[in-house]
Amino acid sequence: MAKNIAVIGDAESIKGFSAIGIDIYPCDEAEEAARLLRNVADSETYAIIYLTETVYRQTVKERSRYEERLTPAVIPLPGVTGNMGTGRERLSSFVEKAVGSDIIFNN
Repeated sequence: MAKNIAVIGDAESIKGFSAIGIDIYPCDEAEEAARLLRNVADSETYAIIYLTETVYRQTVKERSRYEERLTPAVIPLPGVTGNMGTGRERLSSFVEKAVGSDIIFNN
């Protein structure tokens, strides 16, 4: 069974993704974002769920439910307001866990 890709975030940041066949779930409030993430992830329809960095930071509790699972992969991406550094922070923490030191960003 093929799995799809979804994006959750503010409408302005994610509307372009629908043009390339990605399912979009616009939301502007933290509670709505948390509900959407649970519904989309638990549907088992999606292999990848992108969250705008704002939504990513608002849904810490919900995201923790999916961290140890292979799918769906929950990945932050910058919104129209710019890059908040969430992706870099996440990559840095993965490298530090793997090798004991942040050898990429030297933080």
